Amino acid sequence: MIALLQRVSEAAVHVNEKMVGETKKGILALIGIERGDSEKQADRLLQRVLAYRMFPDDAHRMNINVQQAEGGLLLVPQFTLAADTNSGNRPSFTPAAEPSEGRRLFKYLVRQARLEMDDVATGVFAADMKVSLVNDGPVTFWLQVPPAD
Repeated sequence: MIALLQRVSEAAVHVNEKMVGETKKGILALIGIERGDSEKQADRLLQRVLAYRMFPDDAHRMNINVQQAEGGLLLVPQFTLAADTNSGNRPSFTPAAEPSEGRRLFKYLVRQARLEMDDVATGVFAADMKVSLVNDGPVTFWLQVPPAD
């Protein structure tokens, strides 16, 4: 399971010109789900996302996690993160989870996140989303929990 984390001062997701999720200061996490992923990978990835120190302390060092920074979390499903881009000029989506499994695991991840934080918003699985953000820094990190063998 993959999370592309972006520290944001604001972010929003629109579907059919309607806002479906937003956060102010916090993390926009684009989530890619791979074949072989399970609740185990989702739990570990969420643990890493919530603990990842992306926010500055008083000395301007990245020593504060999203909860300590009193930030929000915007989770957006993005199957293209699981693409195989190792050859050619067109991505292969073979590594991505089947849509039904991806949807199930994304919903699971969201439920678990909401048990840990109050401010959790989401995009819509398999929708044509328009994501806008103001990347603060810019600060962007790639986290991956490998699928089970």
